[in-house]
Amino acid sequence: MIIVLRPDATPEDIEKITERLKKLGLSVHISKGEERTIIGAIGDESVLQDQPLDIIPGVESVMPILKPYKLVSKEFRQESTVIEFGDVKFGGNKVQVIAGPCSVEAKDGLLNVAEKVKESGVKFLRGGAFKPRTSPYSFQGLGVKGLEYLSEVKNETGLLIVTELMDPRDTDVVYKHADIIQIGARNMQNFRLLTEIGKLDKPVLLKRGLSATIKELLMSAEYIASQGNSNIILCERGIRTFETSTRNTIDIGAIPVLKRETHLPVIVDPSHAAGTWKYVSAISKAAIAAGADGLMIEVHHDPESALCDGSQSLKPQKFSDLMKELIKIAAAIGREL
Repeated sequence: MIIVLRPDATPEDIEKITERLKKLGLSVHISKGEERTIIGAIGDESVLQDQPLDIIPGVESVMPILKPYKLVSKEFRQESTVIEFGDVKFGGNKVQVIAGPCSVEAKDGLLNVAEKVKESGVKFLRGGAFKPRTSPYSFQGLGVKGLEYLSEVKNETGLLIVTELMDPRDTDVVYKHADIIQIGARNMQNFRLLTEIGKLDKPVLLKRGLSATIKELLMSAEYIASQGNSNIILCERGIRTFETSTRNTIDIGAIPVLKRETHLPVIVDPSHAAGTWKYVSAISKAAIAAGADGLMIEVHHDPESALCDGSQSLKPQKFSDLMKELIKIAAAIGREL
């Protein structure tokens, strides 16, 4: 249920409504927009049938949320969510690019890439310390040492860190080093993990599962939001189809659908969709033109020797050239990169 408050609603009005809803056993989520404050009452709405909430001082209207994903829907919040990191914003008119190697291999190589992508205008550095691999014999990441390298490079470059959390037991150490916690495609429906990060006060980047529908992606985001953390970035990274020309099939149509259904920022990972660096540029351009709020691109200083996904990583110079082209595309649709 959505309770829309009048512009002149006082903090005391909000507190009274909140207390009343909690006494009925409902969880309460408050969203403050530029013009209106909205209270979301989540739970068994049948308890509200005999509750005339619209006569409470400060209330303008009361309406049900029809979507199964309540808190992340456009019904709950019309204004697009903008996540702020000091003077850096994710969402809104600004298009952000997250770039860096698939996995952290050594500090020198990580610093090399970080400095190069920063020169191209990037604010966010990606790098996996814990790597989910199909084979148990493949490189699994450096673990805590990789997180420490990320923090050291952040201190030297000022870039914000995006890294993956795979196991609830690693929550504290990843929280310490990450600015954005990534939940990978394989863990999109790891509901225990989603519930745990929903309790944190740190933004989450949620990747779409290999065979997940858009509804399933949004329901996973709802798990996080239901625990109080609504700073969520959705990531389309390609889905599994019968096609084998690329590693996955990029769902460009998911971008406008998600932008219509949710207030959360939506980004695209062209590297995992393509599986080869040759197609990363074209997919990146298409994603920005389709309305994506950002990209997550793998960049490696020596992809031929990379321990993970070198074939889909751009070299720094190719990445720099791509960024120049993306700036033009963003400007053409009235956005800034």
